[in-house]
Amino acid sequence: MSDTALRFVTMVVLFAFIVLVAQLAGGAIADRRSKSRAVNARLRMIEAGVDREMVTARLRKDVPHDIPGAPRWVSDAARAFHRMLNAANIKRSPLEIFIFMLLGAAIVTAAILTLAGWSGTAVTIGVIQLAMAVGIVVGLLLPWMVIGRLADARRRRMESQFPVALDVFVRGLRAGHPIPAALNLLVEEMEDPVGTEFGIVADEIAFGFGLREALARMAERWGLPDIDMFVVSVSVQMETGGNLAEILENLGRVIRERASMFMKVRALSSEGRMTALVLTVLPILAFIGLFTVRPAFYLDVADDPIFIIGFAAILLLYLIGFLAIRKMVDLKV
Repeated sequence: MSDTALRFVTMVVLFAFIVLVAQLAGGAIADRRSKSRAVNARLRMIEAGVDREMVTARLRKDVPHDIPGAPRWVSDAARAFHRMLNAANIKRSPLEIFIFMLLGAAIVTAAILTLAGWSGTAVTIGVIQLAMAVGIVVGLLLPWMVIGRLADARRRRMESQFPVALDVFVRGLRAGHPIPAALNLLVEEMEDPVGTEFGIVADEIAFGFGLREALARMAERWGLPDIDMFVVSVSVQMETGGNLAEILENLGRVIRERASMFMKVRALSSEGRMTALVLTVLPILAFIGLFTVRPAFYLDVADDPIFIIGFAAILLLYLIGFLAIRKMVDLKV
């Protein structure tokens, strides 16, 4: 068997193994999560005998904030990354996660350069560019995509549960309960993440935060329009009075209609989103496949000045195209 055929068979077997492991791991994680969501995280910890103050300390998340002295776009990116970590329920700080990602990228880059040196390939600027590109993809882009997927999945659960949470809250208010008691009813009835988040709100109120401040912190952690509208409704009612139960009932209906419209728009834009996925993933797969089957295709010209400039230009154009496609398919409802 020739070297090219051997590399191709190795790549196919490796890809099949990765897909199989991912499917098995995904199935196990989904089964475990479906069982664990039967009761929210806060109630599980309380039932296990953990003190309420310790529960609050473990579950409470920092609110995303600006970086002092940094440009506006840096602060916005940091806030978005912090909010994504909160939505994904990752307990580490944004700085720690970013440092881990940088270390991963550096380790992958160093490993590729070491292997290139052992194989007798001259470590030129072009080879360093190739190694850095792979390191950035594996160490930065891949973890960011995984965290984003986790955050999106938890946001979708939050959005699907929130109208039901409003119904429970409205029933509590109409039964004559004050707002804190209605919140506790919601905490006991709802699953994670809604039950856990409102449990954090209830604990923050118990430890000295005002109702509006605790709700505003929850809205800032998630950055979802539904939660923002809920916080505004409660704040306006506390300032001006009125029938809060009726306001929240109307809000729940608006949220459901908005979700229905979003699903229709998502169905109509499915072709565009699939095209965006193919155009985004195909160049990376083509690069990995060609480099695996015939690494000399890149390594033989890695020291050419035209390759060095062209490879950097390709990465820049790919990034611009990725951002443009993402903006086109990211529809707001």
